[in-house]
Amino acid sequence: MIVVTGAVGFIGSQLIEKLNNENFNDIIAVDNFDREDKNKNLLGLKITEKIDRDVFIQWLSNNGSSVEFIFHIGAKTDTTLFDVELLTKMNTQYTKDIWKLCIENQIPLVYASSAATYGLGEFGYDDNEAEIPKLKPLNPYGQSKQDFDVWALEQTEKPFYWAGLKFFNVYGPNEYHKGRMASVVWHAYNQILKTDAMKLFRSHNPEYKDGEQMRDFVYVKDVIDVCYWLMHHRKDSGIYNLGSGKARTFLDLTKAVFKALDKNEDISFIDTPEDIRDKYQYFTEANMEKLKSIGYPKEFTTLEVGIEDYVKNYLSNL
Repeated sequence: MIVVTGAVGFIGSQLIEKLNNENFNDIIAVDNFDREDKNKNLLGLKITEKIDRDVFIQWLSNNGSSVEFIFHIGAKTDTTLFDVELLTKMNTQYTKDIWKLCIENQIPLVYASSAATYGLGEFGYDDNEAEIPKLKPLNPYGQSKQDFDVWALEQTEKPFYWAGLKFFNVYGPNEYHKGRMASVVWHAYNQILKTDAMKLFRSHNPEYKDGEQMRDFVYVKDVIDVCYWLMHHRKDSGIYNLGSGKARTFLDLTKAVFKALDKNEDISFIDTPEDIRDKYQYFTEANMEKLKSIGYPKEFTTLEVGIEDYVKNYLSNL
């Protein structure tokens, strides 16, 4: 029995599909299941039971002895949400409750952290655990993830195997429900399809030209491959970056979407919204050496290959 929280989200649903494809079919899907548009992410997947996230902690305390592995992917992921109390409850405390039950029931745990913990990147993007307490996230979402990472590292009692994954900018199938928080690839595809053009945020940092802000964009299929590999690895517990390892510009990304759609490039710039302007990351790049050092064998998908697959094999079929 494998538990996946955030099951109807785009990472969670893709993970369940991967597990099914590898013949793991005794899946407990945890989410709130209150949106029909999201629930279709689970159509056709083999799931033993759906558990509402509000009762999952109680369910786990009653059924923990039957659980083989937990992927805790679910969270409040809106980087523009400023309800600190809600984020602390749903992200930090909820993960602490799962952690404690994993210890009690000897369940290995992989949980989602976030590259949002790195803030402006003042301390770089190395997943060195000695440096993690120094990080300064730019928003309450990032802080809620940071608070748990720091807490986990401080614990003397830990699950016998655990891994926290700092997801960078993940894009790929099943993210259509995320609205403003969907990837730039998704937004570019829809804007280009509708207008034959793309508006990118203007740079408000003199060190970066318009469109040359850089992020580490990682294809969701790579994220799933890492999660699946860790489920079998079950050693070298700790916190790991999960990006492509290569920063790319928003211009690179947009041009790749135009190419995948076989359309001529038409790119212009608009001001970054003021509500996120002072909390905007101009550069992120995951140092992936730590994950590779414990034996992870696969190369990460390039931005162009990932976008071509996503656009041609998924978005164009919606």
